Amino acid sequence: MGRPQQPTEHAPNQLTQAEHNERAAGSKRATGQDAQTARLEVVEVSKSFGAVAAVQGVSFALYPGEAHALVGENGAGKSTIVKMLAGVHRPDTGTLRVDGSDVDFAGPGDAKAAGIAVIYQEPTLFPDLSVAENIAMGNQPLTRTRQIDRKQMHATAERLFRRLGVPLDPTRPARGLSIADQQLVEIAKALSSEARVLIMDEPTAALSAVEVERLFAVVRSLRDEGAAIMFISHRFEEITALCERVTIMRDGRHVATELVADLSVDDMIRRMVGRDLSALFPKQQVTPGETVLEVEGLSREGIFRDISFSVRAGEIVALAGLVGAGRSEVMQAVFGVDPYDRGTVKVHGRRLRKGDPRSAMAAGMALVPEDRRQQGLVMDLSIERNVTLPRARKLARLGLLFGGTERAAAETWTRKLQTKLGRLSDAVGTLSGGNQQKVVLAKWLATGPKLLIVDEPTRGIDVGTKAEVHRLMSSLAADGLAVVMVSSELPEVLGMADRIIVLREGRVTAELTRAEATEESVMYAAMGQEVAA
Repeated sequence: MGRPQQPTEHAPNQLTQAEHNERAAGSKRATGQDAQTARLEVVEVSKSFGAVAAVQGVSFALYPGEAHALVGENGAGKSTIVKMLAGVHRPDTGTLRVDGSDVDFAGPGDAKAAGIAVIYQEPTLFPDLSVAENIAMGNQPLTRTRQIDRKQMHATAERLFRRLGVPLDPTRPARGLSIADQQLVEIAKALSSEARVLIMDEPTAALSAVEVERLFAVVRSLRDEGAAIMFISHRFEEITALCERVTIMRDGRHVATELVADLSVDDMIRRMVGRDLSALFPKQQVTPGETVLEVEGLSREGIFRDISFSVRAGEIVALAGLVGAGRSEVMQAVFGVDPYDRGTVKVHGRRLRKGDPRSAMAAGMALVPEDRRQQGLVMDLSIERNVTLPRARKLARLGLLFGGTERAAAETWTRKLQTKLGRLSDAVGTLSGGNQQKVVLAKWLATGPKLLIVDEPTRGIDVGTKAEVHRLMSSLAADGLAVVMVSSELPEVLGMADRIIVLREGRVTAELTRAEATEESVMYAAMGQEVAA
C-alpha cells in the first residue's frame, strides 16, 4: 500500500459517493431546504477586535435535520462565529436569525433560551458535582418547599441518557469521566434545555475511534429527530462521514457553502488555504548522523516495560500505537517529567538522571507536550514571556529580565515560524490553536536543542498549519536535529518518519523502516497481530 499523498484516512464509517448523493438528496427532502425556514441563519455578519477583522460579511444557514460542517484554517474566523452564536460576542454588523426571526444575544443566557447549545473540545463541567447536577445546572427542579428535587433531577438525567443510548450513572461525580463521557453529559444538558441547534467545536480531538463512532451515533439520532447540527473539525474523514453540507471560510470571509458529496478533500483544502496543498508531508531525504538518544530497557510498573530504541541526528523516529499504548508516558519518562523504575536514557552517550527534566534540558533535549494549553504554555502570560521562559535566566541581567531583550529574543523565532499575532505583549491565550502550537515550538527551538520530542504535533490544527509544522520538522531534521514524534494520525506517521516504533500495552511490538511501513503493517503491530501474508 502506497504512502499517503493527501490528508485522508479511510474511516470505518466513510460513505461512498452514491451514499452521499442519496443522503444529501434525502436531507433536502426531509428538511425542505428549498421552502422550509432555516433553523439558524448568519446573514452578512462581521466582527472586529481592534484593528483585526476576525469575521467579514459571512453568511450561511443551518436547517433542521441536517449536519453542517464549518471548516477553515486556524484564524479563519470559526471560533468567532461560534462565540457570536453562543452569545459571548455581539456582531458589529449583520444579523443572526433563529427560525426566521432576528435575534440579538446580550449574553450566553439569551442564546441558550433561543435553543442554541455549544459543545466545546474541552467540556466545562463542574468536577465535584454529580452528572445529574451538571445537567440540571441553572434549571434545577424544585419541590413545593423550594428545595432542589433530587429525585426528579436524577429521573430526568436517566431519561436523557436512555434517549441517547448511553449507560451513564447520573449519581456519579463528573470528576474522573472520560472526555467522551463528559461530552455526552454536555449533549444531555443541551437536550434538557430543549436545544434545537447543537454546535460542536472540535468534539473529537481527544477521542479514540470507538468513542468517535459512539458520539457520531448520538449526533445522527439527534439530527434525525430534527436538530440542526453545526460540526467543526479538521478531520476530513469525519466531515464526509457525518455532514451533508459544508461552509468553508478563509481569512475571516465566507468562501463557499456546498454539498459535501460535491467536493473532494482536495477541493476543500484548496478553498481553505487558497492554494494547492500538494505536499502535506514534505519529508526531505537525509543521511542520519551519530546516535543522539539511546533508551535501553526503560520500564515503569503497570505503564510500560522494556522499552529500547535509539535516534540519530537528522532522523525522525515516530512512536505509533493505539490510544493507551503508553507512547506519551514513555517520552515523558525519557524527558524526566515522569519517573521510571529501571532502564537508562543516554544523550550523546551520557546517562541522564531519571526524573530530572533539568538534566534533560541541559543535555540538549526539548519536549513539546501533547496538551499545549495545560503543559506547554502559561495562557495568561504574554507571547514573548512564554517563548523565553526556558531561557529566562540566560537572558536576565543582574537577575532582572528586561522587556526589550525578551521581545527581541521572542521576535526571532515567532518570525521564523510565521506566527500570526497582533503584538508580542498580547496574552498567548488570544492566539488560535495553530499559532499557540508555533509558540510552544518557538519556546523550545530557541534553546538550540539537539533532540526534539514532539507529542501530537498537529492535533487540533488546520491542514495548512499542519503542512507548515511538517515542513519545519523536516527542515530541522535536515539541519541535523534528532526528532522523536508521537502521533495518533497514521498518515502523519507514514508521511514523516524515517523509522517507526510501534507500541501496544506498554511494550514495543515492531520497529519498521520507512520502506517497510504501510498502514497494514503498523496497525497489525499496534493490535499485536502478525502481518497478513
